Amino acid sequence: MLDITKAHVIQTWPYARPLLACRFDPQGRFVLTSAENGLLQKFSLADGEVTELPLVHDSWVHTLAIEPTGNLAISSGGDGRLVWWDVGAAKPSMIRQVNAHQGYVRSISLSPDGTKLLSGGYDRALYLWDMSSGEKLASWHKHEINVYCVQFLTDNTRFLSGDLKGQLFLWDCNQAEPLAKFDAAPLHSYNDGQRVNFGGVRALAEAADGTQIAAGGLHKSTNPLGAVHEPLTLRFSGQDQQLLRSHTAEGIPGGGMWRLQFLSDGTLMGVSGGSTGGFLLFWNADQDLTIHKFQLPSLARDMDLSSDGLLVATAHYDRQLRITRLAE
Repeated sequence: MLDITKAHVIQTWPYARPLLACRFDPQGRFVLTSAENGLLQKFSLADGEVTELPLVHDSWVHTLAIEPTGNLAISSGGDGRLVWWDVGAAKPSMIRQVNAHQGYVRSISLSPDGTKLLSGGYDRALYLWDMSSGEKLASWHKHEINVYCVQFLTDNTRFLSGDLKGQLFLWDCNQAEPLAKFDAAPLHSYNDGQRVNFGGVRALAEAADGTQIAAGGLHKSTNPLGAVHEPLTLRFSGQDQQLLRSHTAEGIPGGGMWRLQFLSDGTLMGVSGGSTGGFLLFWNADQDLTIHKFQLPSLARDMDLSSDGLLVATAHYDRQLRITRLAE
């Protein structure tokens, strides 16, 4: 039974280089990760055995997605490419690659039915792809600065996109203009001394019933290049885009939200990583502050929730993949 107060690490598996991203196989067989050597890794959930995928990317891979059968995965990163993998095979290989964006692909998201893929990048573009053929189906160019996060919604036709300056749009795949806009500006700041835009929409999640949207990132960035900033998550109404809560976490002066997911009981979970270390943070809809914090042994860069909703995979800078159980 889900109990966030009983969260504890049950597995720690090492790799040769710091890890960047992680995703569970929906069928519960493995966790797919990426590392600072440009390679992808398959960690068996049965025993932690690691299988390396062939080197295809020319850069670090920062985002991953696995379709519902667990047999097909997509990777993307700094080289602007999308790569399809037969990740369910004993020896995974590349199926196809597409030159998708001019520069960094920051975020990808699969439609819940596994038929379409969204991508957003530093070229400010959003693209929709057919998963079976790799064909580009649609494109949007509304953002005026780097796109940081995209997220399909559960109805398979609508999606969210957020950028560096906190612009957050709601879209329909079949329409050229956004359906609505959320005000996520608190996630952005400009530092005059360092002359940098900082923050942005780093994570997005939708509640299971579609009534709420969460957008995560950071705030209080008094020294962005010095990693002095705190995690912040904004909770919005999914119906009228009104801000419901500004979720913060006490005692984390160096951190930011890198991924968000709603748990089966409606609790919102996020992973924070930064100079203060790594944390799983938990909020409910009734208060701004966390209802629980679980400190991880090292700085975390990504997380994913298993299909049964009880296991959390986290990718760490200390070269470890950790599995945390959200139950006794």
